[in-house]
Amino acid sequence: MALAVTRARAALGVAAPEVQVEVHLAPGLPAFSLVGLPQAEVREARDRVRSAIINSGLEFPVGRVTVNLAPADLPKGGGRFDLAIAVGVLAASGQAHGELESLEFIGELALGGQLREVGAILPAARAAREAGRRLIIPGGDAAEAALVHPGGTVAAQRLLAVLDHLDGREPLPPVGSPTGAQERSPGPDLADVRGQAGPRRALEVAAAGGHNLLLSGPPGTGKSMLAERLPGLLPPLPEDEALEAAAVRSVSGEGVDPASWRIPAFRAPHHSISPAALIGGGQPPRPGEVSLAHRGVLFLDEFPELPRNALEALREPLQARRVSIARSNARVTYPAAFQLVAAMNPCPCGYHGDPRGECRCTPDQVARYRDRITGPLLDRFDIAVEVPRLSARELTAAPAAEATEQVAERVARARERRRERSGRIAAELSGEVLHAACPLEPEAEATLERATEVIGLSPRGHHRLLRVARTIADLEGMDAIDARYVAEAVGLRRGLEQRGGVG
Repeated sequence: MALAVTRARAALGVAAPEVQVEVHLAPGLPAFSLVGLPQAEVREARDRVRSAIINSGLEFPVGRVTVNLAPADLPKGGGRFDLAIAVGVLAASGQAHGELESLEFIGELALGGQLREVGAILPAARAAREAGRRLIIPGGDAAEAALVHPGGTVAAQRLLAVLDHLDGREPLPPVGSPTGAQERSPGPDLADVRGQAGPRRALEVAAAGGHNLLLSGPPGTGKSMLAERLPGLLPPLPEDEALEAAAVRSVSGEGVDPASWRIPAFRAPHHSISPAALIGGGQPPRPGEVSLAHRGVLFLDEFPELPRNALEALREPLQARRVSIARSNARVTYPAAFQLVAAMNPCPCGYHGDPRGECRCTPDQVARYRDRITGPLLDRFDIAVEVPRLSARELTAAPAAEATEQVAERVARARERRRERSGRIAAELSGEVLHAACPLEPEAEATLERATEVIGLSPRGHHRLLRVARTIADLEGMDAIDARYVAEAVGLRRGLEQRGGVG
């Protein structure tokens, strides 16, 4: 009779809860049982583990084998427990040696003893690093684990290689740290957008401060062009934020590209997206687009055309910067600190107010179309600008526009300036930190008070206006906020007033 204890981490969520594997051998009729709420794929591990051990030239113990996956009240799914179960069985039967308590084992076993990648390894690797433990994983998961725990992770191709490593016969080398700069795939250049000085300026301010942006105008005026050029203005993420975003992508099954894992995400789902796909859901709960855009940009074109319940579901993550998904047997919280960029037409046909187009919509149709975006949702945008239609002459006469590279340099300096002084970008400032970061000159304070009274800003709108003014000052390299910056911030909210925003 023997008891072996090994450990595995199950990446069931971003927090990667720990699962302890206990193996107990007892005399009696041969039996192999798994307890601890194993789901179907985990129960099938009995056959995979038995075959992998035998086909690796090892002996499967005779008698009763009981494997307990603790804690008992946490459902266990996937094939990631196979390696931990196999090592536990071999250790309990005296065929595996070495110190197991300081190790984490994650991997699926093929019938011949090969290790197969399981994906979603990054949250587990991060948790192992924070706990000061070493990780043994399949070779196919090494690149992702190396992003966060290179010195404490080893990768193996077969079960026998794991045993040789534990016994000290053939130690496996730690996986190497990723090398090379973060590569951003060449994207569209902001210089392609001729004219449109106001919307271009709004895009720069939104990029520098991480502000939510609403673009409105007739079809073909460049709203989507502007939005698609926003990712090129954003600098690589700091390591801690990049790890948060990469962990969400890892858990979702999309995987993480080691060559670009610090590049902010840009998600642009179709406007027919369901609320569950946008916010998250399913069984088990999976991250939605708002979480996959964490620390990046979520672009929603044809904004009023989204399902009404999907639009309203956006309000909570925009404010709380996270999403909590509750089901009868699980509750999961995913981060959702994303920058929202939305584009819309002024009416169903798109030509309301366009002097060069003929609108076919009735006033009632225009009102219903705009009412799809409620005041509380509009109130969560910091910047809203019109993208007007330009004539052929205006386009031809427009001077050469700045390229993405030039604007991105200013954006990077402004963000770095704000992080050095406040530890975060302007859109994330709140409470006393916001007021401490926004010293107002007397004239600026008077301008802000007048704007609050005239526009009828809510306290939330007042704070958003202050954040935008802070960003404009950072772009100019100034610590104090003067009246010019407040006035420009007010101008960048004009689209909200025209749409009946509550400020």
